[in-house]
Amino acid sequence: MTLGYISRRLFHLVLIMFGVSVLVFLMLRMIPGDPAQLLLGEFANPEELESLRAQLGLNQSLLTQYWIYLSNIIQGDLGNSLRSNAPVAGEIWVRLIATLELSLAAMFIATVVGVAAGVLSAVKQRSFLDYASMFLALVGVSMPIFWLGLMLIYLFSVKYPILPMMGRITLGLEVPEMTGLMVVDSLLAGNGQAFLSAVKHLILPSFTLATIPMAIVARITRSSMLEVMSKDYVRTARAKGMAESVVVLRHALRNAFLPVVTVLGLNLGLLLGGAVLTETIFSWPGLGRYVVDSLAGRDYAAVQGCILVFAALMAAINLAVDLMYVFLDPRLRVDE
Repeated sequence: MTLGYISRRLFHLVLIMFGVSVLVFLMLRMIPGDPAQLLLGEFANPEELESLRAQLGLNQSLLTQYWIYLSNIIQGDLGNSLRSNAPVAGEIWVRLIATLELSLAAMFIATVVGVAAGVLSAVKQRSFLDYASMFLALVGVSMPIFWLGLMLIYLFSVKYPILPMMGRITLGLEVPEMTGLMVVDSLLAGNGQAFLSAVKHLILPSFTLATIPMAIVARITRSSMLEVMSKDYVRTARAKGMAESVVVLRHALRNAFLPVVTVLGLNLGLLLGGAVLTETIFSWPGLGRYVVDSLAGRDYAAVQGCILVFAALMAAINLAVDLMYVFLDPRLRVDE
């Protein structure tokens, strides 16, 4: 792995971001509806509408509008929201941190439970544990997120009020903002009550969001482990008298983890961009809800900024997965 490889990937990332910006810019302007009309209402007179269109730059050609938009992006300016007139970058950052906290918690659950279930299923192939794990994985993939979220709210928040059903922390508890991650900030502040509240608020939405990637990770891990367990080096390790746990975890799992890393990386990107239903059900103030509200209000700057952020995150995650390949597989460590 050389700097040349990383430089080429970063160049590809720039091209991808340029293509995404063009597509999003054009597709948003194909959506029926006039942002000026939505802001002023249906009874606004033509003079007011034309004045607002000129103020927002909507009366200019598409090429001119895109050039202005691209120039602002290069300078780090995503524009101002049409609804709040506040900088889009600031609004996105606050909500992105909330979505990141939810997605990382869901990914942690999916990784730990999914990998453990997949390894146990492979080691105990054709046993009751294997069949039960794969059945639960099939249920997890098939279960609609909105139904599971509502059922968890009914069971753990209504029937047995153990966990809160909405928000990130109990109202009235204040945590000094350092990272934006409520669990981390409350822990750094040494506020045990706030930390416990933040963890409780995170359990239901993160578990709901984790069900599908958890099931996928379990099935991929099982399949990959079964393939690796039949390799000669695994049989050699057993012939040397190594403990079964060492054979499974050190020799088999590390080599079986390559396809799992790919799935984890892709699912993390999908979780960041696809948490809309979960955030809506649990009133989680994340980026998914922000995109939906911005689309409804024809807030071009907000939607364009959000999609660019999602695209950049996906590209960065793919690059990180490629670099992780090199760490896990020494055969890929070649100079180019």
